[in-house]
Amino acid sequence: MKDEQENTGDKPVTRISADEIASEEVVQEMLEKYDKESQVRKFGAKSKIGLLISTIAVSFSLFHLWVAGFGALEAIKLRSIHLTFVMVLIFLLYPARKKGMKGKPGIFDWVMIALSLVAGLYMVFANEQLALRGGLPITRDYIMGALGILVVFEAGRRALGPELPILGVIFLLYAYFGEHVPGSFGHSGFSLKRIIAHMYVGSEGIFGVALGVSATFIFLFILFGAFLGETGMAKLINDSSMAMAGTSPGGPAKVAVVASGIMGTISGSAVANVATTGAFTIPLMKSIGYKPHFAAAVEAVASTGGQFMPPIMGAAAFIMAEFLNIPYKSIMIAALIPAFLYYLAVFAMVHLEALKTGLEGVPRDKLPVMKVVLKERGHLIIPLVAIVYLLIQGVTPTYAAFYGILVAVGASFLRKSTRMSWRGFLLALEMGAKGSIGVAIATAVVGFIVGVSSLTSLGITLGDNMLALSQGNLFATLVLTMITAIILGMGMPTTAVYIVGATIAAPALLKLGIAPLAAHMFVFYFGNISNVTPPVALAAFTGAGIAGCSPSKVGWTAARLATAGFIIPYMWIYSPALIAQGGLGEVIGALVTATIGVIALACAVQGYMLKTTNSLQRILLLVAAFGLIKPGLLTDTLGITVLIVVYLWQRFQTRSMNTKEINV
Repeated sequence: MKDEQENTGDKPVTRISADEIASEEVVQEMLEKYDKESQVRKFGAKSKIGLLISTIAVSFSLFHLWVAGFGALEAIKLRSIHLTFVMVLIFLLYPARKKGMKGKPGIFDWVMIALSLVAGLYMVFANEQLALRGGLPITRDYIMGALGILVVFEAGRRALGPELPILGVIFLLYAYFGEHVPGSFGHSGFSLKRIIAHMYVGSEGIFGVALGVSATFIFLFILFGAFLGETGMAKLINDSSMAMAGTSPGGPAKVAVVASGIMGTISGSAVANVATTGAFTIPLMKSIGYKPHFAAAVEAVASTGGQFMPPIMGAAAFIMAEFLNIPYKSIMIAALIPAFLYYLAVFAMVHLEALKTGLEGVPRDKLPVMKVVLKERGHLIIPLVAIVYLLIQGVTPTYAAFYGILVAVGASFLRKSTRMSWRGFLLALEMGAKGSIGVAIATAVVGFIVGVSSLTSLGITLGDNMLALSQGNLFATLVLTMITAIILGMGMPTTAVYIVGATIAAPALLKLGIAPLAAHMFVFYFGNISNVTPPVALAAFTGAGIAGCSPSKVGWTAARLATAGFIIPYMWIYSPALIAQGGLGEVIGALVTATIGVIALACAVQGYMLKTTNSLQRILLLVAAFGLIKPGLLTDTLGITVLIVVYLWQRFQTRSMNTKEINV
């Protein structure tokens, strides 16, 4: 098939052939299989139901834009309206059973929509009366609360799957039957009325901080990503990545790392990122000689890292800022070095794999020209620059996202080819609203877990028991926390994993003297890494579907490529300078040694430095890596010394081989 060309008014940009791009059917199949949020009913734009859904979604986005830019609502009212919109969309889009994917909403769906409107909006109108009663609920409040809890659980089951709602039910049962729980976890138990009031009427349950962050920061950043997508940002990322790294050894794999990292910081979903970016990069990696399972693993690992890549990280990062009561820019700055180290390690591994297997890059004539790409679409980077500037200046994320959206629309008009049409504007509003559904309902369901933890002091109890199990040893406690976050991440969205982990695991780290930011970042990171951790590694499984290979093989390969990701969080616990906690000299010193350390780790994992390593060299590289990773003059000196020894050893071997070849 001939390559397609796009005339940009200067030099034609040669495109990758269509044979090297996965079909939309494959992408959609993978999303529906591994991404619960994509398992929705499909309606034509001209159908009555389709038009109703589009109208509600657009209204949802316009409401949040109005609140962010011009309006002001009490927190409980904003959260109630936000949740109501979300639940109505869920019952229209998500069937009660998978068999109903192709059918229209039935009677049960419409009943649930009616209950969503009643229970969701009740707090908007009853809030003043509740305040006059001093927060004391009456019978009507309990009835509405019970309805609200049931509706939220059903909406969560449909949009997220059963795992998180089941965990929420277990926590509610724990609150009610606490007197029957043996040991230190037992408590006096709470009445049904007390539990309903705490979960629905109070500010620590459904309508707690997590849902509040979804209704302010998260929604607008998802909407911002939708507007960037509609202006053609994905095309800019793919083309510029190909132009930068396409010709180097194993170029397409490096393109996947760069493009997926940038796309992930906008999309916030590892699975969706693999399905979209991977549709282009995985077939391309296969076409130059990468094995299918390796190509899929590279994409999965790169896409997973997007959730902790500043400036726009995953939704959990905004919730972390609210939990810790610190500016979001502090989270963003703290994540910079860990994100750099993570992607450096992945980049080094794909480079070493290419050298080891003799893979070459894509011919220059099949790649876009950077000058032409920037001329045609370079202006689309302006909204990202604007958001970073505003966040650094201390503007709240809400305003930063709001003005970022305005800048994105304005920037699109700088070139005719990127100009956003009225239809594109409405589509961005619709897709932004739909994209927020999963995160929003997850924060509502997680409210039950957070609410029960605050009601029963479960978080403190779990922290004490974790410390008892680890006998107060920091490393053992870190391992237990890591395992907890990874297991939770196998069945729940990353945002929910962080909130639960921050509630039940982080307190143990805090009791051992770990700084709150370092402890919460630790939980956040491992909640993300669960996407590439077997046996359930959804990002890896999605990549396997596109590559057409064994999900298990991709999962274990992805875990190997993400080795640095399993180590980096431990690094900043023992050396807080890696999350920018400390003086400038200390931060730079830690960065330099950690950088050398992750490169040594990549060489050890891949078994290649200047040439293929033998077993002893590989062991020495691991010693060097861990010596450099662990802070301290002694360990750093040991690590550098061992690394130099291996380098000189390999250099001597390479020269000896070259001499033999010349003599032959």
